[in-house]
Amino acid sequence: MKRFLIFVSAHLFLFLLVIAYQAQADDEEWNINKLEKLVYARVSGEVTHGDSLNFFIHVNDDCDRVWNNFTFYTYEKPGDIKQLIGKHIPIRINNREETAEVEAVTPFLMGYRVLFSIGTFDLQKYIYKLNDFYNEEKRFEIEIVDGIGFKAAKYFDIPNNNWKLDKLVPSVLEARKLCKTIDHLGS
Repeated sequence: MKRFLIFVSAHLFLFLLVIAYQAQADDEEWNINKLEKLVYARVSGEVTHGDSLNFFIHVNDDCDRVWNNFTFYTYEKPGDIKQLIGKHIPIRINNREETAEVEAVTPFLMGYRVLFSIGTFDLQKYIYKLNDFYNEEKRFEIEIVDGIGFKAAKYFDIPNNNWKLDKLVPSVLEARKLCKTIDHLGS
């Protein structure tokens, strides 16, 4: 299963690199699309537009689970940035202490794009819980913070971003509906 997630992560990350800088007219433009046996709903950040908050749904999970991840672009280029892969990095989501696992670090433009995983969850429960959280807090902000043996400023020149999630539920449900149209019998 871990090998599969690494394979999917690598392909998704490359795909996200291609679509990351598409021009968007709406402040909260959700990109919903299909990639083989996978569907995603993605929204761009408000601080760094190229940073994305992603909700991936795979046909192998009967489209009932969602993998929530996000990307941060950094201009910093420390020689050991790739050692972050597989590490749980301290973050704050609206000032609540959490961690996110670094899934990939790839060169991008003049720096790096770092893919973080929040986790995989039951789709229905998670998106409604996240929607309630967003409506209560009136924001969704992620900040990469210092931790034991980890200095955020060494790796990230802009350690925070926020995303508008007003259209979270309809966007992820639309992605789930698209996932349900995928033939899951073939490979």
